Amino acid sequence: MSKFILSFISVLVLGGMVSSMAASPVIGPEHTRNLKLLEASPMLFELHRQTTGDHLQYFAYPRRDTNFIKHFRETEGSALLYVDRLPGDTSSRPSSYGLAASIVGGVDYRGGGSLGDSLWHRDGESLKDTIWPGIDGGLYLRGFIDSVDFVLDARIYGEGHTKNARSFDREFLETQKAEDNSGVEYVSYARYRAHFAFNYDWLRVDFGRDVMHWGPGYYNNLTLNQFALPYNMLSMDMFVGPLHVLTFYGDLRIYSNSMSMENKKERHLFGHRYELAVGNATVGLSEIQVLFDNMKPWLFVPCVPLFMEKGNYSENSNNGALAMDFNYRLFNWARLYTEFFMDDMESPVSLIRNDNIEAKWAWMAGLQVAHDFKVKGKRLEAGSIAEYARIEPYVYSHFEKNTAQLAHLGYPLGNQNGPNSQVVDWTVYGRFDGHIFVSVRNSWFWKGTDYGSAVNDTTPFRVHRKTPKKFLDGASMEYSITPALAYEGRYASFMSEFTLINDKKVYLRAGFKF
Repeated sequence: MSKFILSFISVLVLGGMVSSMAASPVIGPEHTRNLKLLEASPMLFELHRQTTGDHLQYFAYPRRDTNFIKHFRETEGSALLYVDRLPGDTSSRPSSYGLAASIVGGVDYRGGGSLGDSLWHRDGESLKDTIWPGIDGGLYLRGFIDSVDFVLDARIYGEGHTKNARSFDREFLETQKAEDNSGVEYVSYARYRAHFAFNYDWLRVDFGRDVMHWGPGYYNNLTLNQFALPYNMLSMDMFVGPLHVLTFYGDLRIYSNSMSMENKKERHLFGHRYELAVGNATVGLSEIQVLFDNMKPWLFVPCVPLFMEKGNYSENSNNGALAMDFNYRLFNWARLYTEFFMDDMESPVSLIRNDNIEAKWAWMAGLQVAHDFKVKGKRLEAGSIAEYARIEPYVYSHFEKNTAQLAHLGYPLGNQNGPNSQVVDWTVYGRFDGHIFVSVRNSWFWKGTDYGSAVNDTTPFRVHRKTPKKFLDGASMEYSITPALAYEGRYASFMSEFTLINDKKVYLRAGFKF
């Protein structure tokens, strides 16, 4: 079995000697835990292009790829259907449409003390597990019909575990017991992400399953973060000159256990983002509101200020936050950016004093340096990105457990380090000729251990204005270094990632798309 899988990996690595770029109607966040395609870090290089380019900068993902149809015509040799109406054709059929389908999948090896989830499980050795083999396969479908575009990535996963299986990607899984499967025991589950959108000159309405990523950062965005778990959503975004307005609704869940009757209780997310891009600068304003067992569709209207509407509903059934961010590009070589996130406050003075848990805020800042070089006639995209984030205790939490937390399936919608944490991330990266990717990430991480350090640590209802706040009290620093090397081809890819020192783990993957 092992020899077969290793041979299969070799065939995949050697079989794809062409660019891995494939047409998609959306520029989306990265899929770090499942549904991996052929690119190792697509969002990182999207921000690289924002840094080295000279166009206006916007930081709300997923967003429409306006060049999708052009790229489809140029790159989709696997198109099942493609039609452009000829001049003089007066039939009632669509003027143009295209459909492409690919079989996608791969083989994974994952191992380590926490399988990459060290923040939430800190007892190290007792959780050591190895996923081998991890196999996934499914259908990657994309296309368009006039002003409608769509994409679907749907796969089935099967994994073997050396210990009691738990979900690496934090979502639901099912364990097939040996006594019920002719002596074979494994883990199986299914995952998908999708978008179906209607496009007009200034408006896009999108039905999808994905995750929002708001703000100019890469690792540590505070309001909505690409490393959160995906949810079903409806979004509408508009461009009015240099102003971008995005409003969306997300259908959140509380428990990953699909058998839980508690999931009948509803958790709804509404969010608005406003971005004004002028020259090399972008100013962004983000606001989100979570309603528990209390649905108010009016909040979807983009001109409704959510931080004001919050006061119109029961305090126990809703929770909200407001954030501002700023990004400035320097000489097409660098970006400086920051985000300030306010979950709650008694008054502006309480933020200055910062002595009790009523002052719930977070702040991040970052710098990305990037440039494209020519090396022997080939393109080298190289750069570095450094970020600092500080998240105060009780941020993202609420008064009652498992209600209106700013969370999905028990994890924050924003920064995945959660409340009462501090982190410095620094990564050096490069990609040669669109094929060879290499990076080294350094992370210095502090996490509080007292109450108020998790999204379900409830805020004291009656004495929260008098409860003192202790930031990182007794927390120790954890350092990790993660080198990564990947090959990206048109039909196949290979990815490798090793985390050393505090959080030891390994991830290897061979993937394909035909």
